[in-house]
Amino acid sequence: MAKKFEYTTLAHRYTARYPLLTYLGTQTNFWIVANILLVTITHLQARVITHAFHNPIAVKFSTLLLIAIVLGVVYGVILGLTGYYLDRNVVRKQALGKVILFKTLISLSVQVLILILLRYVLIEFLISPSLRANGIVLNDQSWKALFTLLVVYYFFMTAVINFINQINRKYGPGILVPLLLGKYREPREEDRIFMFMDLKSSTTTAEALGHLKYSAFIRDCFADINDVLYPFYAQVYQYVGDEIVVTWPESEGIRNHCCIAFFFACKEQFQDRSQHYLEAYGVLPDFKAGAHAGTVTAVEIGDVKRDIAYHGDTLNTAARIQGICNTYGKSFLVSKRLLDKVGPHPYMKTEDLGLLSLKGKTIKVAVASVEWVEAIAV
Repeated sequence: MAKKFEYTTLAHRYTARYPLLTYLGTQTNFWIVANILLVTITHLQARVITHAFHNPIAVKFSTLLLIAIVLGVVYGVILGLTGYYLDRNVVRKQALGKVILFKTLISLSVQVLILILLRYVLIEFLISPSLRANGIVLNDQSWKALFTLLVVYYFFMTAVINFINQINRKYGPGILVPLLLGKYREPREEDRIFMFMDLKSSTTTAEALGHLKYSAFIRDCFADINDVLYPFYAQVYQYVGDEIVVTWPESEGIRNHCCIAFFFACKEQFQDRSQHYLEAYGVLPDFKAGAHAGTVTAVEIGDVKRDIAYHGDTLNTAARIQGICNTYGKSFLVSKRLLDKVGPHPYMKTEDLGLLSLKGKTIKVAVASVEWVEAIAV
């Protein structure tokens, strides 16, 4: 299959390289579009009034457009920065209701500040002169009506944009647009790498911690793994119990050995956070993993709950490879097919285990164990 860079791959790569700029850019663009929509509606309404009552309103559309862009940039950057750092540092483990309330209060505060900017700076210097030239004055009553209109509109658009943000977070960078365009409505083939990561000694750990504390332990493990995703261009496909399934477009996964280095970066992340785990749970996470590359089909499934599903022997093989890690006393096993695609690396140590019989497969698969002999910079 010919390799090509699609929107999803480029979006994910840019997000991985510049997460903050990507988030700010997305929020800013949303609010610029929202403001342009508002001033367009306002301008068209003004034209209707002008033609109906022969009472010209001398505010140029270009002036309104400039105000829309300025406010969109200001509002998008402020809310973008606030949301980005809140999600990463403050509200990560807070109840959803508290998060919504906190963000709503911040949003309302920003709205008030921006409306003050609008009234006493932008309107005063850009719009009022042209209105006064035509004998029109914005009094307190007109300003109150405008204030109410803007508050209602911004409240509605905040809800819409937050909804889009949540969908975008669910599917990951670059997926929402293809979904809206119907890219996955029919099955399509993709060359992908899949890695199945499963917690070692999960039953023993669960019995020692109890189910509530064990769930918190798994939550923290997955949160730390998520922190490592972007630097290695990885995407989460599924969470299944104490197992996480990670995937890459093949071209992205083999770049700079990302699909191999990712596993060892996760192990280093756990080591860096060892004090937290030992103090909170008395145990350090230890995962085993299996990885394989091949062609899969991707399709949008479900009605009550929609999702993108991948099907094919590639997933089954990756899962079976992970399943024999304990048998061979290894933490990370990969297929020779994937290893050949990735190529050698001076820090990567491999051991060929030969052709192995995997559960449910009639054809043996060449498998190798992988170790990384140097620290990985995340």
